[in-house]
Amino acid sequence: QVQLVESGGGSVKSGGSLRLSCVASMYTYRPYCMGWFRQAPGKEREGVATIDSVGRTKYVDSVKGRFTISRDNTKATLSLQMDSLKPEDTAMHYCATDNYWCNSVSWSTSRNWGNWGQGTQVTVST
Repeated sequence: QVQLVESGGGSVKSGGSLRLSCVASMYTYRPYCMGWFRQAPGKEREGVATIDSVGRTKYVDSVKGRFTISRDNTKATLSLQMDSLKPEDTAMHYCATDNYWCNSVSWSTSRNWGNWGQGTQVTVST
């Protein structure tokens, strides 16, 4: 199975920015769907944003206008630009891939996605 490795997490103050990256172990990897999820302590893993192979995107309402998801199919990479960060964005962030769910109304249901990275921590302080 293709490995996914996230990077770019860290600690920032409210209003700051971070850029997360996810790299696949095979540069020829071309999943139809790529997405970012997050899980805060004591909460379920939730979908943050997803993008399909032609660039169509979906976002959870809480990050619309602040986060931007993008992918580079030539390098098998996924990015998440996070601006205007808030303390409620604090969570472990995960990269995931699948070949079906990104254009479904159930895209944000984590158990539907088949391949996951190990996660990168994002902490936003006041």
